[in-house]
Amino acid sequence: MKRHGVLTLGVLILAALAASIAAPALAQERYPARPIRLVIPSVPAGVHDVIGRVWAERVKPQLGTIVVDNRGGGGLIGANDVAHSPPDGYSILLGSTSTHVLLTPVMANPPYDPVKDFSAVAVFAYSSTSIVINPALPVRTLGELLDYAKANPGKLSYGSAGNGSITNLAGELFKLRAGSLDIVHVPYKGIGQGVTDLIGGQIPMFSANATAQILDLHRAGKVRILSVNSQTRIRSAPDIPTSIEAGLPGMVAQTTFGIFAPAGTPKPILERINAVTQEAMADETFQRELLRVGFEPVLDVGPDKAAGVFQDELVRWTPILKAISMKPE
Repeated sequence: MKRHGVLTLGVLILAALAASIAAPALAQERYPARPIRLVIPSVPAGVHDVIGRVWAERVKPQLGTIVVDNRGGGGLIGANDVAHSPPDGYSILLGSTSTHVLLTPVMANPPYDPVKDFSAVAVFAYSSTSIVINPALPVRTLGELLDYAKANPGKLSYGSAGNGSITNLAGELFKLRAGSLDIVHVPYKGIGQGVTDLIGGQIPMFSANATAQILDLHRAGKVRILSVNSQTRIRSAPDIPTSIEAGLPGMVAQTTFGIFAPAGTPKPILERINAVTQEAMADETFQRELLRVGFEPVLDVGPDKAAGVFQDELVRWTPILKAISMKPE
């Protein structure tokens, strides 16, 4: 082959190699090039569904079509789906304290590892649990409830959104922090029927996330929130004391919400989703929207900080889960 032909062939080979190397980068730069699937690990209308759809609607102008995929099963099914999805940024999870802290430590053979199988993207909101009673119960403060429960062992019961849920955990932690109170747990399949029974007096107490629905019922006098289980009073209801203020040190039980991708998802994709999320969180209108539906906004918590938040919670909750023998459904 003549020297000119050899040079031409060499140029063509180098061009082909350059194109093959550049192709993934170009594909990555175009992210997202097709709809993103957001897996929400709960049935529609649950607390995860509400916050997940609020986030999806807000970031849609920047990320394009986001298809919400509700997965029931107490959080395990949805989280496991994303944990084993291709790490390409097109299957992401609305993860939370439930999926990344509460479920796997009490399982003999968990289907996924909340640390190793995911890449944290961002934390953007949390929802505190609360201690709610039927107004007919003859107490008006958390202290009075403690006295009443001690004077009537075994006569009180509390409802939750289900075995192994954050609301169940909050109820058991309440009993533990108050000196192992004898209060019977009544698990419901979600919050709807439980709150209906609370209003109707079929159950005297409920452990519920302090969402807009619960706050509205409290303000209407249909239920009474005695305290919220957070470090500080929540912005959406600053008149309601924390359980710590009311005399229960360490009574903190809240659901932290974040976005997760499968482990191995390219860093530029994680950074893109995080950047869009932080842009949304900086918008005061969006913050007010979160507060309106009962969630506390969290700002400036990207991939590194988000991973740390959930790892710290995992360390904090694991011994408590084992102490109260918490089991998921």
